Amino acid sequence: MVAELRSADVDSSGPARAEELVVLKAVEQRVLWLSTAIIDHANRVRPNPAGLKVGGHQASSASMTSIMTALWFHSLTAEDRVSVKPHASPVLHAINYLLDELDESYLTTLRAFGGLQSYPSRSKDPDPVDYSTGSVGIGATAPLWGALARRYVEGHFGGAGTGRQYSVLGDAELDEGAIWEAVQDPMVPGLGEAVWIVDLNRQSLDRVIPGIAADKLRGMFAAAGWQVLTLKYGHLLEELFTRSGGEALRARIDTMGNPEYQRLLRCSADQLRERLPGSGSTAQSIAGLIASLDDASLLAALRNLGGHDIGALMDAYDAVDDTRPTVIFAYTIKGYGLPTEGHPQNHSSLLTADQMTALADRLGLDLGHPWTRFADGSAEAALCTKAAQRLRRPGYALREAPTLPTDLGRAAPTGTGTGNTQQALGRVLLDLTRRAPEAASRIVTVSPDVSSSTNLGGWLNKVGVWSPTERPNWFADDAETILHWREQPTGQHVELGIAETNLVGVLGELGATWSRWGQPLLPIGVVYDPFVNRALEPWSFGIYAGGQSILVGTPSGVTLAPEGGAHQSITTPSLGIEQPGCVTYEPAFAIDTEWCLLTSLGNLGKTDGSSAYLRLSTRPVDQTLAAVPTDPAARERRRRHVTAGAYRLRQQEKPVVTIAAMGALVPEALAAADRLAALGQATDVVCVTSPDLLFRALQARRGLSDDPTWILDQVFPLDRATPLVTVLDGHPHTLAFLSTIQNVPVSTLGVTKFGQSGAIEDVYRYHSIDTDSIVTTALDLID
Repeated sequence: MVAELRSADVDSSGPARAEELVVLKAVEQRVLWLSTAIIDHANRVRPNPAGLKVGGHQASSASMTSIMTALWFHSLTAEDRVSVKPHASPVLHAINYLLDELDESYLTTLRAFGGLQSYPSRSKDPDPVDYSTGSVGIGATAPLWGALARRYVEGHFGGAGTGRQYSVLGDAELDEGAIWEAVQDPMVPGLGEAVWIVDLNRQSLDRVIPGIAADKLRGMFAAAGWQVLTLKYGHLLEELFTRSGGEALRARIDTMGNPEYQRLLRCSADQLRERLPGSGSTAQSIAGLIASLDDASLLAALRNLGGHDIGALMDAYDAVDDTRPTVIFAYTIKGYGLPTEGHPQNHSSLLTADQMTALADRLGLDLGHPWTRFADGSAEAALCTKAAQRLRRPGYALREAPTLPTDLGRAAPTGTGTGNTQQALGRVLLDLTRRAPEAASRIVTVSPDVSSSTNLGGWLNKVGVWSPTERPNWFADDAETILHWREQPTGQHVELGIAETNLVGVLGELGATWSRWGQPLLPIGVVYDPFVNRALEPWSFGIYAGGQSILVGTPSGVTLAPEGGAHQSITTPSLGIEQPGCVTYEPAFAIDTEWCLLTSLGNLGKTDGSSAYLRLSTRPVDQTLAAVPTDPAARERRRRHVTAGAYRLRQQEKPVVTIAAMGALVPEALAAADRLAALGQATDVVCVTSPDLLFRALQARRGLSDDPTWILDQVFPLDRATPLVTVLDGHPHTLAFLSTIQNVPVSTLGVTKFGQSGAIEDVYRYHSIDTDSIVTTALDLID
C-alpha cells in the first residue's frame, strides 16, 4: 500500500487541536534555535586554538526539527526507541535539553573532548541515545534488528515490553546498499513495530539530487511488504490546490525536477511570480492563482511541505499499521527556517554572527543568552514536562550473566583421530546444553544461510530456529532430511538471508540487550571468514554502540585450498588485533577452541564485557599433536596459557631457533621442528592462540596499557630467547611483533598474494608456508 496523506485531511479545526498545534510550533521553533545555537557556539564562540574546523550541520538539523518535534512531543512512548540521522544529533540534544535529560553545561561542548559527540552515541553521549549512528546505512537499519532482539528477549525471558522502533534518516542515505539488504531480508516484513521516517530533502552532501526518485523508492518499499505513507505538501499548499488553477499548480510542482524546485526557494517573491508558472499551457492559470497572494503568503506556501507540517506529521504517526514495517516519506527543505535553506551547498555551511542575530530576533530570543528555557507556567513548559513524564523509562536491573564452565572436561585425544576447529564449535555448543543448561539457554546463534556448512547442524536440531510465530516443518517426516528446521518462538538460532551486514547488525543488537532491558544474551554469529571484511565495519559499529557478541569466521585462510582465491582470507588475522572492544583467537586444536570459546562467552553481557572474533578452520588435524597434559593442574595451566594468547607446544633443552605458529599451520611447524632436530638444530614450537592478547601484553609491558603481562614471561622467557620464525595462514605482519618481546632476529612467513585453487600441499608451497619453507627459513636464521 502506498498512500499520500494530505494535510488538508488533518482535522485542525477543533479548539484543542488548534491550541496543541500552536504550542508544538513554538516548541519546534525553540528546537530549531537550540540545535542551530549548539553548532554556532562550537564553531564561532568556543575558543579554537588549533584553528581546525569543528563542523556541524545546521541545515541538516533544520530539516529535521518538525519531524522530531512531532515525534517526541506527541507520539513517542517510553517503550519506543529512535535511531536519529547522524547529522541531526544537535536536534536530539536540543530535545533532550527541553525534556530535562541534558544539563545546560553540555550545550557548549559539541565535538569537544568529553562533550556531545559529533553523531549520536549510546556509549559516549551524556544524554539518552537509543542507537549510535554515523556510519551511513548502519544506524538506519539498527532499529530493525533492535525490534528482532526485543522480540527475542520478550519471548524467551520477558521484560522487554513492546514499543515501536523508529529510524529517522535522510533520503541520501537510501543510496547505501546496507539499507536494501535489510529491507528485503525475509525476516523483516514481520517486524511491524519498525517505522522509518525519511527526511526527503532531496539534497546530499555535494548537490541537489537530480531527477525525481521518490516514486521509485516508494515502489521498492511497497514491493518488500512495507506500508508506505507520503507527506508531500502542507496545509497552505493543499488549500491553494483547491482554488482555481490549483490542480495546475500541483501538477507543475509534482513534475518539477529537484534542482528547479530548490532554485525557486532562493528566489524573491517577484522572481517567483515570474518563474513558478513555467511556460506550458497551464502557466496562465498558475500565474492568476499566485497573483492573489501577497509576497509573504507566496513565499510561505512554496516552503509549506508535509515534513514541516506538524499536524500532518502527527496524523502520519497515528496512521502507522503495526502489522508490518512502515516507511513515511516526509518532504522537507534542507535548512528550513534558516537563511541557507534550499541552497545546494548548505550541507556544512554555518550561519554568520549577523545571521544568528537576525534569527534570534525573528524568534524573540537573545543571542547573548542562547540556552533560555520556556518560562515556568507557559503552555510550552507544560508540554515539555508532560512529554518528559511520558517518556521516562523504568530502570532495568542487570541480570548477572550465567556462570560458564572454563573446561568441559573432555579427555585428551588418543590414537590417530583427527578433527578440526570448526567441528569443535558445534560440539561445544551441544556440550553446553548438557553441562551448563542455564548458560546454554542464553546462547543465540545467527547465520546468513550457512548454518549447515559451518557445523551448526547439531546445535540447530537441538534448540530449533527462532521465529516470531510457529511455522510447520513440512520435512519433519522425511527420513532423508538430516537438518530439522523447526521454526518457533522458543528457537535459539536466527537464520537470515545471504547478507553479512544484516548478520552483524543482528549480532550487535542481540549483544546489547543487557544494556537495554537488563537481559544478557550470548550471541554467536557464524560467517565465511573470507567475507569478514564485508561484515567488519557494521560489526565494529555494533561494538561501539555497546553490543557484545562473538563473530566466528570459518573456514579461514588459504587452507580452503580447492575454493581458490575468491574464498581465501588473507588479512583477517590482523583485523582482530586492530578492532577495539574485541579479543581475537585463532586456535589450532579442538580443545583450544573449546577453551577460547568458553572464555569468550564468559566475557559477554556485562558492563565490563567484550566481544570476540574466532578464526576457525576445516582442516583435519591430528588432535594428539596438542599434547594436552593429563595431570589436572598441568591441564589447567595449559588452559590459562591458551586463553591468554599462547603456549609452548614443543620445548627443547638448548633451542637454537623458535617457531611461533598459529591455527591450521601448527602441524607444519611441528613437522619442521622434527626435521630441524634431525639436522641437529633443537627447535622450540610456540602455539599462538591470540596475537591480539600478546600484543596487548607487550603494550602493557611498555606502560601503554594495564593489561596483564605474565604470558610473555611464561611463553617467551629471556633465557629461551632465540631467533624466531613466525608462520600463519594469513598476512605475515600479524605475528611480526613477537620478535620485539625479546628483541631477537625474525623471519615472518604468511600469505601476501591472492590465493590459488589446488591441493593444500600445492597452495602452501605456492605461499611458502609449507614445511620445507619453514625449515629453510629457520636454517637461514640460524646461520
